[in-house]
Amino acid sequence: MVFWIASAAGLAIAYLFGSTPTGYLAGRLLKGIDLRKQGSGSTGATNVLRTLGKGPFFVVLLVDLLKGAGAIVFIKWFCAWLYATPYVTPPAGLELRTVEPWMAALAGAAVLLGHARSIWLNFTGGKSAAAGLGVLLAISWPVGLGAAAVVCAVLAIFRIMSLASMLGALTAIGLVFGLQNPTAYRLLVVAGVAYVIMRHRANIRRLLAGTEPRLGQSSPAYDAGSPG
Repeated sequence: MVFWIASAAGLAIAYLFGSTPTGYLAGRLLKGIDLRKQGSGSTGATNVLRTLGKGPFFVVLLVDLLKGAGAIVFIKWFCAWLYATPYVTPPAGLELRTVEPWMAALAGAAVLLGHARSIWLNFTGGKSAAAGLGVLLAISWPVGLGAAAVVCAVLAIFRIMSLASMLGALTAIGLVFGLQNPTAYRLLVVAGVAYVIMRHRANIRRLLAGTEPRLGQSSPAYDAGSPG
């Protein structure tokens, strides 16, 4: 019982990693604004770029990447600690090499949920693309780098962040199945990509309508009531 309680506590900490409202804090500290009431209404890095500028964008992007990767690094350390401490007895037959990938996958899901539904922002937030990329880099760096390369290429050609994020996410699915990865990681990527794309519903509608703004542009098509 102690093992499962401790495991749940570890996942809760991963959620708190994701819940850190980086973009919101940047808005409050730099301009005294609530980013949820500006631009697209999202607290993610793209809305930071649109509202606060390039410098804050790169800082928020980096922190969001780090909190995704940091949660995975933490949960792997935490699993090793659970198995090493004399105060916790893992269930018989449940080895660390079996538990760790599943705990990492659950922690990755917790990060995505935390970023999009932050406990500090009344369960609002961003769309989890940057935090998700950080998770990918931590669980399988070839998958993460491949997805990042697609994001950069699409941005260079089309300059549309939402399109780049979704195509990078879809690339991750192909890579995680094409390379040697645990089943837990594959399930996480499929579920995570589905969640990220679901969070981009408003962007998809604007892309189909031809009204999705490019980097550096603002657009009246944005509705502050729906994260963009």
